[in-house]
Amino acid sequence: MASAVVQARPTSESSTERVSVSRVRLLSVLFMGLAHLTVLRQRTKGLLFAAVELTFLLALPVTIGKIVDLVTLGDPAPNLPVKMRPNSLFMLIDGITVLAVVGVFVALYWVSIASARRTACEINLSGFPASGQQRGIADDLTNRAFPVVGLAPTFVLIVFFVVVPLVFSALVAFTNYSSPSNIPPAATIDWVGLDNFRTMFGGNAAWTGALVRVFAWTIVWAFLATGTCYIGGMVMAVVLQNSRLRITPLFRAVFILPYAIPGVVSLLVWRNLLNGAFGTVNRTLQALHIISDPIPWLSDPWLAKFVVVLINLWCGFPYFMLLVTGTMTSISADIIEAAKIDGASSWQIFRRIQAPIILYQTMPLIIMSFAANINNFGAIFFLTGGDPTVSDSVTTGAGGTDIMVSWIYKLTVNLQQYQNASVLAIMIFLIIAPFAIYNFQRTKSYKEGDL
Repeated sequence: MASAVVQARPTSESSTERVSVSRVRLLSVLFMGLAHLTVLRQRTKGLLFAAVELTFLLALPVTIGKIVDLVTLGDPAPNLPVKMRPNSLFMLIDGITVLAVVGVFVALYWVSIASARRTACEINLSGFPASGQQRGIADDLTNRAFPVVGLAPTFVLIVFFVVVPLVFSALVAFTNYSSPSNIPPAATIDWVGLDNFRTMFGGNAAWTGALVRVFAWTIVWAFLATGTCYIGGMVMAVVLQNSRLRITPLFRAVFILPYAIPGVVSLLVWRNLLNGAFGTVNRTLQALHIISDPIPWLSDPWLAKFVVVLINLWCGFPYFMLLVTGTMTSISADIIEAAKIDGASSWQIFRRIQAPIILYQTMPLIIMSFAANINNFGAIFFLTGGDPTVSDSVTTGAGGTDIMVSWIYKLTVNLQQYQNASVLAIMIFLIIAPFAIYNFQRTKSYKEGDL
């Protein structure tokens, strides 16, 4: 019996050996992979981590140079040929990219420290594995580290193709990147701090007035564009759903046509039809002696706003009609039949039963449609081009029907006022981000972790 007890005891001293977690943490902080190589006996993983830091250290002079260029954005060199002058725009992009690389390196450093600490805790709990039971790096990557390895490419792509461009667009707002004096490579760009924000928010009467006017119209436009399309789509869906006409499918197909035709084509056609000088609408009304003078559909600021909302309704209501129709078909017919037996009218059935269900199921889409209409560039640009001109249009480029995104387009393409366009882009982000986050938090996948 005693011999059996002796045989049950560990025969390898390494299986009972313990390591100091604090020492492992210190070695991991001093150099990536050092704890894996010296204490934890995971040489392959340690070599991989060490190779990452060695590569980073070898590239450190270039990294520091790019960061210095990001801070200075280059010195003017008017005596040099244009192609040989420092390009501040490239310095800005390269500096942001280098900072992103540094961020990825810091993340990997943290992963190496966490990996060393976790491995030390496992060794103290169960001892070092026997030589024949050592887990290879491939096994580790396909088991415990698989989620990190699987998400790593996506993380890197998001950093360099989403975060870096966004940071670049935001940082332009703190520079004087504009025509005619600060367009690389002929001239350099300089950091100006919050000067552009001061100009837009009270420092210049023309720019501040244009900002208030365009911002207010953007919000009003988003509400009207979303509300009219949703209400129009709901009305048509309810009428067609409750209609007993045999040709109801024909009407539904006709109403879907505006949604089936590309929006750009529809808007350009309407732009020609409503042209004040030779448009078909004005010529037809004059031929019928309904009007004597042409109506300025797109040249009067207030009438143009009304026309934009009306044409957007024509283009956008079929989407919500299909959406509401699908929601109504999911409502049990037994509920409707029971309400009719109880004496409820069609209006009462819609108000008390159908409307609450439709609103509950479509509210997230209404919120996202509102956020999308804030950036609905096509509905404005292809119909009116942001025109007509108003008092401050010569200075700011903002027309009577311009919304924030169309104004940004004019500032970048026409006026080359990139710094002011970046300020507006930041404002749009601050407006849309809360709506996107709110809509995401309402989804079941966020609340419960499943679809």
